[in-house]
Amino acid sequence: MSGVTLESVIKRYGQTQVIHGIDLDVEDGEFCVFVGPSGCGKSTLLRMVAGLEETTEGAIRIGSRDVTRLDPSDRGVSMVFQTYALYPHMTVEENMGFGLKMTGHPSSEIKSKVAEASRILKLDEYLKRKPKALSGGQRQRVAIGRAIVRGPEVFLFDEPLSNLDAELRVEMRVEIARLHKEIGATMIYVTHDQVEAMTLADKIVVLRAGRIEQVGAPMELYRDPDNRFVAGFIGSPSMNFVRGTVRAGEVVSDGLTHPVAATKSAQDGQSVLIGLRPEHLGLKPGSSHRVDLTESLGGVSYAHLIGPDGEKIIVEERGDHRSSDGETVDLIVDHDHMYLFDAKSELRLR
Repeated sequence: MSGVTLESVIKRYGQTQVIHGIDLDVEDGEFCVFVGPSGCGKSTLLRMVAGLEETTEGAIRIGSRDVTRLDPSDRGVSMVFQTYALYPHMTVEENMGFGLKMTGHPSSEIKSKVAEASRILKLDEYLKRKPKALSGGQRQRVAIGRAIVRGPEVFLFDEPLSNLDAELRVEMRVEIARLHKEIGATMIYVTHDQVEAMTLADKIVVLRAGRIEQVGAPMELYRDPDNRFVAGFIGSPSMNFVRGTVRAGEVVSDGLTHPVAATKSAQDGQSVLIGLRPEHLGLKPGSSHRVDLTESLGGVSYAHLIGPDGEKIIVEERGDHRSSDGETVDLIVDHDHMYLFDAKSELRLR
């Protein structure tokens, strides 16, 4: 197994630049997730690692090898796509072993490797079936098995769960996490779903418009975001943002009943955004906010509030006493879990 290093990687299509000088180290055996909104460049970056997109400038290394100009087949990577791309006329066993068969491996070796991949993915009872007789989750396991059989240095996943329904996505997330734990391979995984990123990753790379916004462990990004974009993207429901102004060491806002303490780096008169996660807010009787809608999910509810300036705020509620639609309330703020961002640059004020 090997790690992956990107050095000042740039991608252009004609005069349009879509990847802007990415530097990144993915350690050997690490599960790294590229996450970001549609069009941020995450799939393009993954395809550059795979060799399916040409790198305009910069270098890509897998282990000690510079693979920037190598063909995909020579890079030691195996890719699992959003679509399963299985051969319908072949059995599961034949699909999984087809790549090795085409490269001239002996049948005994192919059979052994397919058997091992089948054991890992719990596909033994399906080996003689054809893809049409499998569920979506089983087909995706076959596609992953085909990648395992090749014995790559690095596994690449391009939104592999997006075609599955909600229940199967949860099941397959667990399967992929278990797979990584068992084989210990380097994996790079692309998704727009930050829940997938949080539950699978050792390291998350948050991308926006072809640039890295922040890199870190899931809870590091959740607890210590560098800017408003990362703070709002990581976490479900998203962080709330309330506008305020710094005055004499406090942040005054129409969206909060009482001023809150400013950070040392905030300047008097500075316009700021106060970041508040739904779970760090509470409600009490009052008149500053109106409950527009309550989502009840059983053990937890989310109250959607409308503030005095029309701002929307989500508050997580647990327990037996929860707010109801149309009720007026005030916010209770956990000051130990409050974030401040400069309103102009959107960078974190620490």
